[in-house]
Amino acid sequence: MKAAVITGVGQAEVSQVPDPTPGPREVVVRVAACGICGTDLHILQGEFAPTLPIVPGHEFAGEIVALGIEVSDASRLQVGDRVAVDPSLFCNECYYCRRGQNNLCDNWNAIGVSRPGGAAEYAVAPFANCVLLPDHVRTEDAALIEPLSCAVRGYDVLKSQLANTVLIYGSGTMGLMMLELAKRVGAASVDIVDLNSERLDTAKQLGVTAAARTADELDRPRGWDLVIDATGNAAAIQDGLGRVGKGGTFLQFGVSDYAARATIEPYRIYNQEITITGSMAVLHSYERAAALFADGVIDPEVFISDRLPLDDYPTALDRFVAGIGRKIQVRP
Repeated sequence: MKAAVITGVGQAEVSQVPDPTPGPREVVVRVAACGICGTDLHILQGEFAPTLPIVPGHEFAGEIVALGIEVSDASRLQVGDRVAVDPSLFCNECYYCRRGQNNLCDNWNAIGVSRPGGAAEYAVAPFANCVLLPDHVRTEDAALIEPLSCAVRGYDVLKSQLANTVLIYGSGTMGLMMLELAKRVGAASVDIVDLNSERLDTAKQLGVTAAARTADELDRPRGWDLVIDATGNAAAIQDGLGRVGKGGTFLQFGVSDYAARATIEPYRIYNQEITITGSMAVLHSYERAAALFADGVIDPEVFISDRLPLDDYPTALDRFVAGIGRKIQVRP
C-alpha cells in the first residue's frame, strides 16, 4: 500500500509499505482522511517517536475492511462500518493507568506516533478504539474528532466555571476548537491573539469576542480568568503567564518544543492564587468528542482548509509549518 513515511529527522516521503493485517482484537481501516498536527512536526524533528522510520497520522477516520478473529465475538463492528479512531494505546497495567490517568501511561504508545498511523491507504487499530459514525457525519470530516477530543480533555482539566473571561493564544485548529468549547461551557467573553491575520479572520467568523495580534491591544487591565496557550510557542507562553488575573488559571495546551523555557514568579502564584496546569492528549474524552462533533459543535467546512492527496504529504507538512490555512488533511 501507499503511505507517508518519516524516514529520518527532517525527512518525509511517500512510498510503498506492506499492507497491514489485523491482530486478533484489531481491525483494518481504509483511511478516508488524515489530519496534519503539530505532533507530526515534533516527530519530524526527532521528538516523541521512539524509532524512525514511522508512518505518521493520529487523526484519521475511514471504513473497516478487515476484522481480527476475535472482533466479531467481542464487538458489534462489521466490515463496511465507518469509524473514527482514537489513536491512544495505553498499557492499562502501570501505576498511572491503574489510577485512571492513562494519558500519563509509563508505557504510552499511539497510532501514528509510535505505531504505524493513518497517513496511509490502510491502518490497523484495536477494535475498542473505533467509534461508529452516524449517517449524517461524513467519514473524511470525522478525522477532526481526535483533535476535538484533546480540546475536551483540556476542559476536563479546567473544570471551567460559568462567566469566565477567556484569553486564547493561537487561532489555529486547536485554538479555534477551544474557542468553540469555551462558548459551549458559558464563557462571558473569549478573546484570541495570533500573529496570523488570516487565522484571526476565522476566529471572527466563529464569533470571538475580540481578536488581536497581541494582548496589549485588548482592554483587560485585571487580566483574564482563564488563559490558554494553544501555540506551544515560548514567547506566547511567557506572555500568557503574565495575563492571568487574580485567582485565575493558565492552561498549557499547545505542544512546545522540549527546549522551550518560560519563567514564573512563585510569589505571584502564591499571593494571587494562580493555578498553572497542563492537558496532554486524550483521556476518556474521545467518545464525548464524537458526540459533540455529531451534534455540530464545530463546522468541518470552516475548520478544514486544505484537502490534499496523500502523495502531497511533504507539501502538507510544508504548508502546516508556514502557517497556511487551518486543518490540513491528506486523503489516500
